[in-house]
Amino acid sequence: MLLEHFNLGVQPFGVTPDPRFLFLSKTHREALASLHHGMRSGRGFTALIAAPGMGKTTLLVHLLDRVMADAKTAFLFQPLGGPEGFLGSLLADLGIEDGSGNVARMHAKLNSYLLQESRSGRQVIVVLDEAQNLDDGVLEFVRMLSNFETPGKKLMQIVLSGQPQLAERLASEGLTQLRQRISIVARLSPFNADETREYIEHRLRVAGATSDKPIFSKQAYAMIAKQSGGIPRDINNLCFNAMSLACALKRTEVDASMVQETINDLDLTTLALPRNHGVPRRPRFPVFENAALLASWRSRVAPALAFLVALGLLACLWPPANDPTLREQTKSLSQPATNGGDSEAVPLSMTSLALRPRHKSRANQIQPSTGRAVSETGDTLEFGPLPLDSERMQNTWIADLSLRSQVREKTQAAPEQKPVPLETAPQREKP
Repeated sequence: MLLEHFNLGVQPFGVTPDPRFLFLSKTHREALASLHHGMRSGRGFTALIAAPGMGKTTLLVHLLDRVMADAKTAFLFQPLGGPEGFLGSLLADLGIEDGSGNVARMHAKLNSYLLQESRSGRQVIVVLDEAQNLDDGVLEFVRMLSNFETPGKKLMQIVLSGQPQLAERLASEGLTQLRQRISIVARLSPFNADETREYIEHRLRVAGATSDKPIFSKQAYAMIAKQSGGIPRDINNLCFNAMSLACALKRTEVDASMVQETINDLDLTTLALPRNHGVPRRPRFPVFENAALLASWRSRVAPALAFLVALGLLACLWPPANDPTLREQTKSLSQPATNGGDSEAVPLSMTSLALRPRHKSRANQIQPSTGRAVSETGDTLEFGPLPLDSERMQNTWIADLSLRSQVREKTQAAPEQKPVPLETAPQREKP
């Protein structure tokens, strides 16, 4: 559908390393020339190192197509197993039959094959793609393959292709001998803005685009170059999705808005879960949004309301400072008791205050002989040793509150009774 909409013959932004779509930028052209020169010069080992998505495989496939006429080639992509598995994969790719699995026998067959091809005037070229993933044992075995040689030339040309991690491994001390045998190292750099536009137009022309009107606008070219960073694989993904969107909208030109929508669709950071959320939450529905908002409001306001209610209850229980009844009761209880003309002040303290029922026939009076206070209901309020003075007790709201509660409970519990005059004993006359 996309090809018919834009009048194209093939998919211009495919995912396979098709050498027809190879775009030779400045660095791609230099890398291709260096690798080709190393092979023809019989240097033995060459290396191609570039970031992922830069078109290393496409460049190598194009290189093998150029030398296939007078050379035997083998392209190995991440061979499995150790040195035995690598040697078996190499023999199979070169067309050498061996089912024994014996390393010595496979080694002898490979040597015989290389000598035969050398007498025929053909080179044997082996390309190891994604070589950064090979084990150290396999890389050391690859180094030993360079020992297949004659006094005049190397019998095998080996190309190591990989990502920058390959350069780090080759720089390690354990692979010093292999690094010394690599005589040519080629590199690939990302495209700039102009090369990105030329790359897109080149692939469209190869795909069959014949219209004089460009498919991508100038703003679209600039956005693709900036977003992709000049990586061919990322450019292909952006162009394919942008053209698919234009096809769905029945548009013949890809503008900046379509490219921006494509960038948003391919942005995986918006889909990644936060680190503190291991399980994705269920999506909220509009019906429950108000309920969720109300629950959140309750959780925030409830502590404040509870604090206000507590303050209100405390204010109700707090006795007023100017209550005359409580003040009169406090003064009456704090007066000094007299006994036979001798007066002794009895200080009050709520730590020793105790309410004990005595006589229900007594009124609120202080008995001079005992120093006890009688309530209106006839119960006696007995006071023990009181270490605090009355003035400090009057200023303590806890004492006021406790005393007021005792008086109210006794008043409500017993019926009203008339006070009975207190009998006093006759005093003796002094001689």
